[in-house]
Amino acid sequence: MLQIPPIPPWDSMHVLIVHFPVALLLLSPVFIVIGAVLTPPKGRPYMMAALITLLLGTASLFVAVSTGQAAAELAERGGTVDAVLKAHEDLAEETEIVFAGLSAILLGMLTVPRFLGRDESRLFSSLLPSAFLALYTVGALFLINTAHAGGRLVHEFGIHAILPPDHSSSPPVAQPSSQTAESQ
Repeated sequence: MLQIPPIPPWDSMHVLIVHFPVALLLLSPVFIVIGAVLTPPKGRPYMMAALITLLLGTASLFVAVSTGQAAAELAERGGTVDAVLKAHEDLAEETEIVFAGLSAILLGMLTVPRFLGRDESRLFSSLLPSAFLALYTVGALFLINTAHAGGRLVHEFGIHAILPPDHSSSPPVAQPSSQTAESQ
């Protein structure tokens, strides 16, 4: 029978959430490129998609960092693991700041020209988005380095989330009673 799996506790959610910001934040520049290449009226929906994707990615990044901090409290520590975990945590916090700034910049790039009545000019539709992509490259490097450090923790050191036992997929195991165990 198909059942909904149990929802893990907050300190075990990191593994479920961490991939959303990575995917969303690496997708956003694709929309920016498309929006910058097209004429201003046709490119505007792509720029809005880029903004929405960036905002959702940034918000999910904050959630991922929060769940990661909770998970880190349970991680076994020592030696090289400590150094990689510390680097991962530091990079994650710096990545939050970078993408919060990038979100504010793109939001400003898309709203200020509308208030000035200039959003149809090539400056705002192609040149500024192209310059923004250069800044975005820095953010993408932070994101990739953060993900790499997290990947090292999992694949090199075996750090993993502590998930609650899943009783729905396997039948309960019968424990021998004391009489049965004594008679054997």
